Amino acid sequence: MSSHTTPAEPAAGPRAARRRLIRELLLVAGFFTVYKAGRLLSTDRTEEAFRNAGRIWDAERAVHLPGEGFVQRLLLHGDALVTSANTYYAGVHFPATALFLIWLYVRRPAHYLWARRVLAGLTAAALVLHLAFPLAPPRLLDAARLIDTAQVYGPSVYRAAPAEDTLANQFAAMPSLHFGWALMLALGMIAATSSRWRLLWLLHPLLTLIVIVGTANHYWLDAVVAAVLLGAALLLVPRPRPGDDPDRDTGPGPQAAAESDPDGPVRGLPRPRSADAAVGAKP
Repeated sequence: MSSHTTPAEPAAGPRAARRRLIRELLLVAGFFTVYKAGRLLSTDRTEEAFRNAGRIWDAERAVHLPGEGFVQRLLLHGDALVTSANTYYAGVHFPATALFLIWLYVRRPAHYLWARRVLAGLTAAALVLHLAFPLAPPRLLDAARLIDTAQVYGPSVYRAAPAEDTLANQFAAMPSLHFGWALMLALGMIAATSSRWRLLWLLHPLLTLIVIVGTANHYWLDAVVAAVLLGAALLLVPRPRPGDDPDRDTGPGPQAAAESDPDGPVRGLPRPRSADAAVGAKP
């Protein structure tokens, strides 16, 4: 007599997969909610944010970094160019990161866990720095003499007055998570894929850097600090081993190598002894 529980056993796999997916969605959503709530804690520290902005601007000039205005002038050569930069800033950051994590979750589970932990560590460190060091972006700093390209040309994700912005903390410029997440996306895709063109993923953080500086949303040092924090997270979070993702092509395994060897043993039969071992064997 067949058991009534037998048909339900194959469904355990899909159910477990659904539970894992729901758990991951709740983790990501919960962490994002905490991050957004934490950022808003520094919105009332306007004077401190502008003092810090002046210090950052002076520090960049002291070490002879190129002015952010140089990149902005390049973008201002055409309305279509600067509008595209604003659109990239507003519309690519979150969707690109989400698609990156979804692809890893489906195709490279071990790399997904690694990337999620690195991004969580980077974002947590960024939140601490946002609270400890509020920083007005260069578009709000009079000494920078830069245009708020999003307000002038659109589209914009921020209100014109930071005090009126209830959805975003405009004083959370350092570090730039736009750049930090973009750099992690590129490094994650390079690590998880084997295409000879995979280094082209580095164009994403490069373009992001040009956009965040040219639109006057970030200083150069915002990207530098993000890269340093990402490097620390990469050192602390163990990277997946080559065989951790079973569907990744990592070369033929031992069984495949044996099957491709015409002189190898037939499957299911023991390997023949060597001639030296056979000499002296009892008949």
